[in-house]
Amino acid sequence: MSELKQLSARLSDMLAAAGITKYAFTLSEDEKRELNTEHGSFSLFRTIFDKTASVTAYMDGRKGSASGNDLSEEGLQKLVEDAKSGAESSMVDEANDIAEGQLPETFRTGPYEADMERFYDRLQEVMDTVARDFPRIRLMQIIASHTQRHSLYVNSNGTAFEWFDGAYSTMLEFAGNDGEKTTGLGYGEVTMHDLDTPILALGSLRRQLEDTEKSLNTIAIADKFEGTVIFTPDALAYFTYMLVSNFMSAGVVMAGTSLWLDKVGQQVASDRITLRLQAQDDRLVATAPFTGDGYKAENVALIENGVLKSHVLNLYAARKTGRPVTKNTGNAFVMEPGSQPVADMIRGVQRGLVVGGFSGGEPGANGEFSGVAKNSFYVENGEIKGAVMETMINGNLADVFSKVTALSREIVSDGSMAFPYMAAEGITISGN
Repeated sequence: MSELKQLSARLSDMLAAAGITKYAFTLSEDEKRELNTEHGSFSLFRTIFDKTASVTAYMDGRKGSASGNDLSEEGLQKLVEDAKSGAESSMVDEANDIAEGQLPETFRTGPYEADMERFYDRLQEVMDTVARDFPRIRLMQIIASHTQRHSLYVNSNGTAFEWFDGAYSTMLEFAGNDGEKTTGLGYGEVTMHDLDTPILALGSLRRQLEDTEKSLNTIAIADKFEGTVIFTPDALAYFTYMLVSNFMSAGVVMAGTSLWLDKVGQQVASDRITLRLQAQDDRLVATAPFTGDGYKAENVALIENGVLKSHVLNLYAARKTGRPVTKNTGNAFVMEPGSQPVADMIRGVQRGLVVGGFSGGEPGANGEFSGVAKNSFYVENGEIKGAVMETMINGNLADVFSKVTALSREIVSDGSMAFPYMAAEGITISGN
């Protein structure tokens, strides 16, 4: 605990001695304890240690950065020299800056110390439950770990943030197999701060296993039509990431290509949609208490009742464009739920799909997307008829989030996000 603070003081002295008066740096040390299984048996237990440092120097509008994992005296000195050299050789850009000074603060999240015995029991429970409840699932492997992290962020304006974090994560790799037919590989992952709940009760893991079993028997859609798509929370999270990247991110705002460039304060989506970036949320584990620019992270409303409230701009993008900085540039998204049960949403679909995943290229600047609906089910007259073979969906991101007919009252969190199911109409569905 004291070692990083000692290194921090030494690194600050080195930067001052090098004549660097404006700087920011991070120091971190991780201990990951990993448990793996293969085909129903534990196969690996190991502990991995990692130390990293990253230094950024600012000199008269120029910026240079260097990072490495050698935290010795010589290693830190080299980082300072490399960062200074990078700054001296870079172009002047007055948008390069660090956040104003903030009060020092220490953050503690999650279980810093691991309970590996209980974690082992929970993982054994996963294997036992899959074998009992999902006889047509082959659990290929589990990759599970507890990561303990201690990190420091310091800048020359007097900000000093210290963070102690611990979290468990579990990733399943599986496939359906009934002796004759086999599905493609499926994956599910959850992150958690405690072990109070059975792992398969978290996130979408149980639904993903059920859907994989159902996908052993598929039906074909023979035509092309415009219908309603119900996005599962996993699929909705993916489409939300695409939406933010295409219309709200620093890159498209600085490039001027965002269709929502001058839409802050205007209606851009259905009034059912409220989307937030969270810094603190009891449902989430993968949040961060401060940003890479040195701001204490805040909960940020991005879209509220369909109205665009903010782009997602780091300090550089904000200074470059003259727009407000977003004091949260992570990916801990939460969408507020609706009032309908998922079952009622399905009963309201005349013809369409329940989409569990998507595989396609990046959308165009105008938001047009096209790709394969994965882990998906055909719906007709309010009934799920069966899992579909390779079926294409295409449309426009802005239209998807504007033509929302319902959001579920159920909300699902895998520790990194929290989303409901969402139904949107007007999406083109193409069968074989």
